Amino acid sequence: MHILLSNDDGYFAPGLNILAQALAPLAKITVVAPERNRSGASNSLTLDRPLTVRQASNGFYFVNGTPTDCVHLAVTGLLKELPDMVISGINDGANMGDDTIYSGTVAAAMEGYLLDIPSIAVSMSQHNAQHFDTAAKVVIDLVQRYTKNAFPPPVLMNVNVPDIPHDQIKGMQITRLGKRHKAESVIKSTTPRGETVYWVGAAGAAQDAGEGTDFHAVEHGRVSITPLQVDLTQYGQLDALKAWL
Repeated sequence: MHILLSNDDGYFAPGLNILAQALAPLAKITVVAPERNRSGASNSLTLDRPLTVRQASNGFYFVNGTPTDCVHLAVTGLLKELPDMVISGINDGANMGDDTIYSGTVAAAMEGYLLDIPSIAVSMSQHNAQHFDTAAKVVIDLVQRYTKNAFPPPVLMNVNVPDIPHDQIKGMQITRLGKRHKAESVIKSTTPRGETVYWVGAAGAAQDAGEGTDFHAVEHGRVSITPLQVDLTQYGQLDALKAWL
């Protein structure tokens, strides 16, 4: 089995290194990740300049582009053979609810999915996580399950793991995406040169976080697994818009 790993925290991120080491006994591992932190890059592709690929001393490839660039480049030109699976992570911080729209972690996995490759995005429940090994064990479990019994069509799974020791995990739960409150306001500040700058505000707190959501599962010590799709069509409004026109 050949697994392509990527992320949005950068090729030097501890979560990526831990995941690569954990999966090495199971498969051939190729790592193609951004050269720096690209959190929040979403599905952006770099189209206004060429990309460069370099290799670090540990064998990881790093690209001066986005997470989507990394997977797209790897699958469509860099690798001599198509990977059997794309895994993105382990992200240092959650990607639940509305986060999935902005997440570079999810975007890297989604690019694999768009290229007809089974893909998994995996994230810790909070920033500055301490238990990346817990998420690595969860991923090993999922890969082994998929190897034994693969879904016929490619699948895109968004996985969020509580930042607790593995023996305290209360199981895995198939969930839907929850929803956050509106993001907090931007933070205005002034540079030493007197320039006004703005920091994007923090994500809003969980709003739709009831039973069955990713927020609820993680809050109660369970691994959240949400199957994602790419079709953004609002089918419920098709007839209404036709009538409106």
